[in-house]
Amino acid sequence: MKRFLLVLSVALLIIISFSAFISDDDPFTALLKKLEEFTKKYPQEKVYLHLDKPYYAIGDDIWFKAYILDSRTAAPSTISNILYVELVNERDSIKKQIKLQLQSGITWGDFKLTDSLSEGNYRIRAYTQWMRNAGPEFFFDKTIKIGNSWANKVFITTTNQLSTDDKGEKVTSTIKFLDKAGKPYIDREVSYEVQLSNRNVAKGKAVTNNNGEVVINYTNNQPTIYKSGNITATLTMPDQQKVVKIVPIKSTSNAIDVQFFPEGGNLVDGLPIKVAIKAINSNGLGENVSGKVLDNDNTEILNFETKYLGMGSMILNPIAGKTYRAVVKTKDGTEQTISLPKAESSGYVLSINNTDTAKMAIKVMLTEDLMNKGDLNLVATHNGMVYFSAKIPTVKQLASLSLPKSDFPSGITQITLFSPTNQPVCERITFVNNTVDKINIEPENLKTSYTKKENVNFNIKALAGNKPTQGSFSIAITNADIVTPDLENESNILTSLLLTSDLVGYVEKPNHYFLNDDEKTRKELDNLLLTQGWRKINWKNIINNQNPPILFQAEKSMKISGRITKGGKPVAKGKVSLFSSSGGFFATDTLSDAEGRFNFDEIAFGDSTRFIVQARTDKENKNVQIDLDMPSNQIITTNKNTGDIEINVNTTLMPYLNQSDKYFDEQMRRGFLSRTIMLKEVKIVEKKNPAPNSANLNGAGRADQVITAKDLEIAFSLSQFLSGRVAGVNIVNGKAVMMRSMGLGGARPMAIVLDGMNMGEDFGLDDINVNDIESVEVLKNIGNTAIYGSQGANGVIVITTKRGAGTENNYARYSPGIVTYSPKGYHAVRQFYSPKYSATPDDRPDLRTTVYWNPHLVSDSTGKAILNYFNTDQAGKYRIVIEGIDGMGNIGRNVFTYQVN
Repeated sequence: MKRFLLVLSVALLIIISFSAFISDDDPFTALLKKLEEFTKKYPQEKVYLHLDKPYYAIGDDIWFKAYILDSRTAAPSTISNILYVELVNERDSIKKQIKLQLQSGITWGDFKLTDSLSEGNYRIRAYTQWMRNAGPEFFFDKTIKIGNSWANKVFITTTNQLSTDDKGEKVTSTIKFLDKAGKPYIDREVSYEVQLSNRNVAKGKAVTNNNGEVVINYTNNQPTIYKSGNITATLTMPDQQKVVKIVPIKSTSNAIDVQFFPEGGNLVDGLPIKVAIKAINSNGLGENVSGKVLDNDNTEILNFETKYLGMGSMILNPIAGKTYRAVVKTKDGTEQTISLPKAESSGYVLSINNTDTAKMAIKVMLTEDLMNKGDLNLVATHNGMVYFSAKIPTVKQLASLSLPKSDFPSGITQITLFSPTNQPVCERITFVNNTVDKINIEPENLKTSYTKKENVNFNIKALAGNKPTQGSFSIAITNADIVTPDLENESNILTSLLLTSDLVGYVEKPNHYFLNDDEKTRKELDNLLLTQGWRKINWKNIINNQNPPILFQAEKSMKISGRITKGGKPVAKGKVSLFSSSGGFFATDTLSDAEGRFNFDEIAFGDSTRFIVQARTDKENKNVQIDLDMPSNQIITTNKNTGDIEINVNTTLMPYLNQSDKYFDEQMRRGFLSRTIMLKEVKIVEKKNPAPNSANLNGAGRADQVITAKDLEIAFSLSQFLSGRVAGVNIVNGKAVMMRSMGLGGARPMAIVLDGMNMGEDFGLDDINVNDIESVEVLKNIGNTAIYGSQGANGVIVITTKRGAGTENNYARYSPGIVTYSPKGYHAVRQFYSPKYSATPDDRPDLRTTVYWNPHLVSDSTGKAILNYFNTDQAGKYRIVIEGIDGMGNIGRNVFTYQVN
C-alpha cells in the first residue's frame, strides 16, 4: 500500500508539473481566468490598528497606527487614500469619528478620552469606503475596556444568576453601588430599564439596601432571538444628582451550543473523515466538552473530547444505512444529544494534515461510483490569487499529494476540490506561517536594566529575507507591572492581517496561535479553521458571473460634488463657486456638465471647516437649486466580539485605574488637564451669548445689535424684519445701506458675511431663508467694523446659519443658488508628549502609563532606526512592542523587555 501511495504521489507531481501547460480551451482554465478577472476588479483591503495599550482609563489618550494592505499583493494599499476610525460605545453609538489621510497605506491618530465619556466596553472600528463593499465583517473591529475612576463618583459591580422555567430564561441581576472609598450608597433610589437586543423587557424602580445593592429580575421569553443586551441603571445621589450606569448583559442562558463540522463539507458513506467539534457557552467563549458517538442501533462508535477553547476533532467512518448522533456532556454533568449530519451515499472527501512545519499532506477520496468519470481539479488560493492547481485522476478511490508550505504566503490558504464538471464539491481552509515573508526586528545596544528617568538610547535592525529592509514601524512602550498584557488575547499585526481579517466571526485568544510553533498549537489552529465555517471565495458566484455591486467607490481624495437644476431640469455649463474662510481664505470655480453635475476634487481640509457653494446659470441667473452628494453613514452593527465583553470593567481594571488617578491628579495640579465639574441641581443665572457659533472677527456676539433665531420666528424675510428695526440703517432693494453713507454718491450696501464668507455686493438679504438663520450681528461703529478693513467701510452684517440644518452632515440649502456645508475633514494629528530630562534634576513625579509612543519609526537603507526617550518614575518591567511593514508588504513584530530599578 505504501508503495502504491508513493507511486501515485510521484505520478501526481508529474501531472502537477505540467498543469501550467493546460490548453487554453480547457473549461477549468477558463474558470481560473474568471477568478483572476474577479480578483483584479474587486480587490480587497485589510486594515489593522496598533494601539499603544490593551485597555484605558477616562482621561487617557488612545494612540494608534493604522496599516492598510491590498489583499492581492499584501503590499501597502494604494486603493484608498482615506481611512475612517470610530470609537463606539456599548449602546452601539459612535462617540467619536475621525478621518485620516493615508500615505502609502499607513496613517496614525488618537482619541482623547474626555470625562464626558463613561466607563464600559468600547469598540474601535476602522475601515475605508472601498471596504464597505465587502461588508462590516471585514472591518477592523476591536473591543477595548475603558475604566473610569478619576472622574467617577459611583462604582458598580454586578452579578447574574441564571435559571429556566416554562416561561423562558430567567435572570436575577444584583447591582452594587459604591463610592470611590468603597462605601455603599444606602437607601438611594435606582430607576432601571432592561433591554435585550434593543427590545425593552423590563423597567422599574428600586431602593438600595444596606450593602448598596438592588436586585433586578427579568425574563427572556424568546431566548433564541434575544441573546444579550444591557441594563440602564440611574442612581439618585444624596445631592439629587442622577448618575447613569450601563451594565452589559452578556447572556441570559447557561446553554452550551455544540456544532459538528465534517472536513471539506459532507459525510460520505464508506469514506473516513475528520469531524471538527466546537462548543460555545452563552458568553460567547469556548467551553470544553466530552462525549460519545452512537449509531442508530445505539452502538457506541467512538469517544471524543475537546481540549482547547471548546474545539477538537474526531475521525468517523460512516457506514451505509447508518445514522449517527452525539451525546455531549458539559463540565456540570449536563447532557444533550445532537444528530450528526446525514452521510451522502456518493461523494468526495478532502482531507488535509497541516501539522507539519514544511508541508501540507492532502488526500482526496471518492466513492466507487465516481471512479473513471473524468479528472478532478484541486486549487489552492490565497486572497483570490491562485498558488497551486492540479488535475487529479479518478482511476483510484484514493489520491494523495504533498504541497510545500514555502510555496505559499503566510496566512489563510483556501483549498478547493472541483468535480469533473468543474463544480466545487469540497473545500477547506488551512494556515501557513512562513518566516520568509516576515520582518525580523531585533534591538541593538539595549541594556537589560536602567534607572528611573534614565535616557534610553538604542537601535532596532529590520531584516527581511536576511537582508536590511526599509519600513515604517510603530513602537509602544509600557510598564508591564502597571499595564499588564493579556498575551494570548492581544491582537497584533500578525494575528490581524494574517488570521482574523480573513475570518468572519469572533476569534477567541488569537495570539495563542502565534506564541508557539509546536505541533499542539498547530492542531489547535487547524481546529479553529475547521470550525470557522466560512470561505473567502464564493465559487458559485464566480462560475455564474454574479458579481457584487460596487456601492462605494474608493476614495482617492476629498471632494465636494453635486448637481444643479432649474425647474427640475439640469443646468449645463453653470458656474459653481466654492468658498471657505476657515483657516484662511479659499475660493475656486468650476462648470457643470451636461447633466448639471459638478465636482471639486483633490481638495484637503480639516475638521470644522465650513464651505459655501454658490451656483449660477451660464446667463448669471441665480435661481437654481443645488443638491450636494451626501455620503451615507456606515451602520453600527452589533458587537461580534462578545467573548471580550467585561461586565465589571472598573473592578477588572482597578489596579491600572489607581495608577492612572495618580497621573491625572498630578497633570491637573500642573494645569495640563482639566476635569468637568458636575454641578448640583441649582439654578445658575448666566448671560448667554446670543450668537455662540458666529464667525464674527470681533468675537461671537460683539456687535452693535444682535438678532436671534427666536426674534426671527415672526419674520417673513430678513429684509422685512430689519426694516425700521436697526437704527441708522435703511433697506434699499433688498439690501441694507447705512444712512451715513447714502449721500456719498451712490451708497454702497453693507457687506454681508455668511458663515464667515464675504458674499459680495450681489448677495441680497433675502437670498437666504430666514428660517435657517441662527443669528444676525449688525456692525456699524468703527470699533466693530475696523477689523474688516475696507470691506467693512460701509458696515457689516454677520449672518450665522443654524448648524446641521437638514442633514447630519451640516448641510443647509438656501434659495436661490446657495448652500452651506460642513463635511467631515481630516483629523489634526497630535504628537505624543515625551519629556526630556536635562542634567538639572527634575523632582516632579513622572507617572505616565504609556512611557513612549512613536507611530512612524522609519528604518534606513541599512535596516536601522534609532530610538531615544526617557523612562518614567515607575520601577518595573518595561515592555517594548514594535510592529511594522516594508514596501514589499512584509510585516513584522517583536516584543522585548528591560528592567527599571
